[in-house]
Amino acid sequence: MLQAMNTGHEGSMTTIHANTPRDSLTRLENMIGMAGMNLPPKAMRHQISSALSVVVQIARLTDGRRKVVSLQELTGMEGDIITMQELFAFRQTGIDDNGVVSGYFCATGVRPHFTERVRSFGLELPDALFDPTKRYE
Repeated sequence: MLQAMNTGHEGSMTTIHANTPRDSLTRLENMIGMAGMNLPPKAMRHQISSALSVVVQIARLTDGRRKVVSLQELTGMEGDIITMQELFAFRQTGIDDNGVVSGYFCATGVRPHFTERVRSFGLELPDALFDPTKRYE
């Protein structure tokens, strides 16, 4: 399951069931096509890339728990392709004797393009948040 968010002032969010953040964009394109919108693929992708800012992937782990496993930013278009960059990821380190998944969430070291926009809404994102050596348990 993925959560796609627009970091605009209204802060809208929707859920799309997909296996990866990239797959969620393909499914969104398919839903737009099924709605009867007669847009060429490139125009459809441009609309998606300008409307969405972040995709949050939530997965069910082997122990049955749901966990955020990836946070990716949509950064625009390169030709016909929507470009994305992963900002945070869950790294599984093992499974204990009770079958509970262990791991940590960490930054990839990439600073998001939307930092200035978030700052304009009064939120400060400290540099340490994007340090890839810091683990969030």
